[in-house]
Amino acid sequence: MATSTVTENATPGAPAVADFPQATDPYRRELLAHCYRMTGSVHDAEDLVQETYLRAWRAYHNFEGRSSVRTWLYRIATNVCLTALEGRDRRPLPAGLGAPSSEAGAPLEENGEIPWLEPAPDALLDSGTSADPLAVVTDRDTIRLAFVAALQHLPARQRAVLILRDVLRWRAAEVAEALDTTTASVNSALQRAHATLEKANLSADTVGEPTPEQKQMLDRYVQAFWDKDVAAIVSMLTRDAIWEMPPFTGWYQGAENIGRLIDTQCPGGVHDMRMLPTRANGQPAFGLYMRGEDDVFHPFQLQVLTLGPEGVEHVGAFFGPELFELFGLPASLAVDV
Repeated sequence: MATSTVTENATPGAPAVADFPQATDPYRRELLAHCYRMTGSVHDAEDLVQETYLRAWRAYHNFEGRSSVRTWLYRIATNVCLTALEGRDRRPLPAGLGAPSSEAGAPLEENGEIPWLEPAPDALLDSGTSADPLAVVTDRDTIRLAFVAALQHLPARQRAVLILRDVLRWRAAEVAEALDTTTASVNSALQRAHATLEKANLSADTVGEPTPEQKQMLDRYVQAFWDKDVAAIVSMLTRDAIWEMPPFTGWYQGAENIGRLIDTQCPGGVHDMRMLPTRANGQPAFGLYMRGEDDVFHPFQLQVLTLGPEGVEHVGAFFGPELFELFGLPASLAVDV
């Protein structure tokens, strides 16, 4: 009965509701990436994509084809995100809170009230549909951890404008129509967004595939944690490397400082920490499992690494067993016999 009512009230020449899945399903993953950029949360993004498709289905009988289905869906998704973000706090990483870097050995302060930025599995966001290598690189750059964290410095509407203009390459007039504003307002918002990111010294770095040498370094990195060889870990970090581990509010800069943190405040000892590789935000990542008193390895933290020519520049270490499930990693690892 509902479908019949929709059809009777449909705009003449509009598509049939029965065509909705075929017309819209190909865009689900890229819309998830879009909502993730807007919110900094995979879980929020999944809910918002569901809301986007619900609203789109309800309105599909009036879709007149004045834009592509893809553009139409992005317009709906962007406004769904803006509504959801009203009154919400941004999702930072510890360094984004504005406090100075911490010294290893200081007490760890945990804050579970802050809605922290979440890492995102490549497997969840990668549509795998682009045959253009440049497009693949661009997509990876715009979900990298530093970029999504940078977006959190912006008010929601500025965030939307920057994503639609700089990531999706929409014309200012298209953005203005989507956000029900003027072209002048869009250009002004984009200018302010660029100024904010420049002031925060947030560069447009590119995330590339690890080189053979970097892949060898990552193997050594895993081995160094297994052996708890702090000197080896420090040797793979750049001089000004940064280590962040929400929900702990402290962040640590400098290879030697990070080494002291791992040496003195990481609970694992020799052969207590095993790592399984994964991919997050277009970057290499590892699920670190800690040996428990039951002699089983349990999820401890998910590390997302930013690599540079001189070594590991940044590590985001995220806690929570639910992350391991999100990334398709085992709930535990047995001790090898």
